[in-house]
Amino acid sequence: MFIILGLITLWAILIGSLSGFIGRLPMIAQVPVYVFLGLIWIWILPLKRLLAWMETGRWRRS
Repeated sequence: MFIILGLITLWAILIGSLSGFIGRLPMIAQVPVYVFLGLIWIWILPLKRLLAWMETGRWRRS
């Protein structure tokens, strides 16, 4: 649980550091950027595997 909280904190800091750049975009462009970054967090970065490990006790599905 602490690893997940730490990763969420790191991801939030990283995305927050991009807020100046993203904030200059029109609102219609900001929404897809944040949705895309959210999907990256779930599907590409380790959150999906960590949650699967927490539920099953296995790192990979067999």
